[in-house]
Amino acid sequence: MTAPDLRYPVGLYESPAEYAASWRSACIDAIAGTPAAMRAALHGLTEAQLDTPYRPGGWTVRELTHHVPDSHLNAYIRLKLALTEDVPTIKAYDEAAWARLDDSRTTPIDVSLALLEAVHDRFVRLLRVMSDDDFARCYRHPDTGEHSLNHLTGLYAWHGRHHVAHITALRARERF
Repeated sequence: MTAPDLRYPVGLYESPAEYAASWRSACIDAIAGTPAAMRAALHGLTEAQLDTPYRPGGWTVRELTHHVPDSHLNAYIRLKLALTEDVPTIKAYDEAAWARLDDSRTTPIDVSLALLEAVHDRFVRLLRVMSDDDFARCYRHPDTGEHSLNHLTGLYAWHGRHHVAHITALRARERF
């Protein structure tokens, strides 16, 4: 039996061959549920546990907690750019470097949980009123090419589950 890949506890993201409205709705529901799932996964952790890497060589739970709203803020901005510009080239960022900044090591996690809740409120409000044509709009990532807003929606539904699973898997392994 192969050991689980601690980097991808829910597997890698895979876009569907076709983007059905029911798939999109499930992804939007997942995005809407991410802040509560993250808060529940973190509930009761001590400061020492928050400073534990979720895997050998990985970010600490604290850094991971701050990474998620950083990433999802970028997703929300990418969404708005793609809805208001013709295939904009978005700005990539070094997420590992962001995670090493002092705010990701010292800010209380409740600040980032509140930020995640706020950005997801806006993100989901916009996603829920978009048309099929809106979801077909695209942006260009300088490293990975052109992506539709369907892709972005699925990717960030996965991204939230992915990082919540990092925390819950660590808690299960370490019995936190």
